[in-house]
Parts: sequence; structure tokens; C-alpha cells
Amino acid sequence: MDTIVLFCKSYKNDLLRAKRLAESVQQFNKDSLPFYLSVPRDDLTLFREHLAGIELTLLADEEILSANPQHSESLIAKMPGNHLQQVVKSEFWRLGLCLNYLMIDSDSYFIRSFGISDFMYDDVTPYTVMHEGKELLGFAARSGQAKIRRNFIKDRAAAQNYFGRPGRIYDFGPTPIICHADVWKRLSEDYGRAHGLSFAEMITLFPNEMLWYGEALLYYKPIPIMPVEPLFKVFHYIEQYEESLALMENEKVLAENYLGIINQSNWDKALDLIPKKKRSWKSLWLKR
Repeated sequence: MDTIVLFCKSYKNDLLRAKRLAESVQQFNKDSLPFYLSVPRDDLTLFREHLAGIELTLLADEEILSANPQHSESLIAKMPGNHLQQVVKSEFWRLGLCLNYLMIDSDSYFIRSFGISDFMYDDVTPYTVMHEGKELLGFAARSGQAKIRRNFIKDRAAAQNYFGRPGRIYDFGPTPIICHADVWKRLSEDYGRAHGLSFAEMITLFPNEMLWYGEALLYYKPIPIMPVEPLFKVFHYIEQYEESLALMENEKVLAENYLGIINQSNWDKALDLIPKKKRSWKSLWLKR
């Protein structure tokens, strides 16, 4: 069993993003950490063809989901994709391949060398992404987008309430985050069993796997908590990307403080395998 591996859940429309991520892992993975990529079984052939020659292990989502017999097939079948992917990402530990894993999304890519010391405090204790979200909240204040702050607080306060935790509001993302199997196990066996819920039902109830993980960690404390700021620079909105360009924050500058970059796919459509709409002239100009 590995101490830590990398794990990404992807699907057909994110193929080109997943390929960019996989290539960046191959380029910068100085400790040769194993990389697992999970996709729906129907997408496996497509991914094998396009990722040939890149060192990784492809898995079927169905293999991960079936590792938990609690999952209702009827619920899994009707879950929207953005919810189901959270279940797959959070149940990867059940395969018994590792004690810890870096949960990373397809719209991420590394920009400098990384290794086990970036994710593990010592041989057994992972770092935990845990902070107060001040970078995002600062952007919200500068851009006059009060809705971002309201939603940020609302979601995190709701997660706290599930565990009856008072005190400060914390964020446990964005991905990539380091997950320890014992945290997921306690959430499943203690919280899930006490409330009669599978993890799929928890996500249906409250669809934020990172907040489930973080609040369970604070409540059960199965491992020591060694908090760190976000590992990647994330652009939640195109306006953040524009602001960063204006500040001359290129990859070399960002690599001073971050391992990688996330251009969230909700606004950056350049790598969609199946384009949904023509990009605006402004977006294309920014991409150039």
C-alpha cells in the first residue's frame, strides 16, 4: 500500500484537460508518485488511445462505486454528473491502494516539480488544505460581487451545522486536496452509520465532498491536523484570470507560491472535447 498517490476523476468532455494534467504530472513528478485516473467504463477506450505513452493507471468509475455495497444502484443511476463525480472521488480510498491520495481535478495542471514532501508532513501525517478563503473573499470585495461572499459563508456554515461545530468558518479546498483514508472511514462508519446514510446519500443531501472531509476531520480528529494554504492557484471566474493577467502573474511568478494552476472549466471552455458554444472574442484574445 502506497503512502500517497495522485487520483483524478475525469470523463469524456474533459479528455483534453486530463491529458494536459497527465503530461504535467509526467514532467514534474520528481518522486514518481503513482497516478490513477478514473473515468466511466464507456470512456476507457477513448482515454487509453489519447493517453498512450503517459505513465498512469486507468480505472473505471464503476469499480470504485462497487467497492461500497451501501450504494443504492437506483440512486447512483439518477445522480447528476457533478454529484456522482464527488462520490467517486471520495470513495477511491476503498480500493485499498494507498493511505493518502491527492484528489485533483482535470482542469488542474502542475507548473513546477513536486514530490511527497509537498503533501506529507512526515511519514504518516498529510498536510490538510484548511484556510479562511481570504484570497477569494478579497477578490469578491474588490470586484463588488457580494454574492460570492454570501454563498461562501452559507455553504461552509451549513457544513459546520451537520457536525454542530461552532467557531470560525473554514474552507478545505480548492482541489487538489490531500485525503487520508481514515477520515473517509470515520465519516462513513461513524457519521454515515449513525444517520443511516451512504456517502452517495450524503452528497445528495449536501453536495460538497471537500467540506464533508474537512468537517469530519475536525470532528473526529483521526489524524493530526497540519494546515496549509491552497496548493494551486485557482481561477474560479474569468474576472480573476483577467486580474491576474493585469498583475503580470505568469506561470513563473505563480510557481513561487503554487504547485500548479486551475482554470475552472465552468468558464474556460478552450479544452472542451465537445464545444458547447463559440467563445467570445474577448475570451479568445485573453487565451492568446
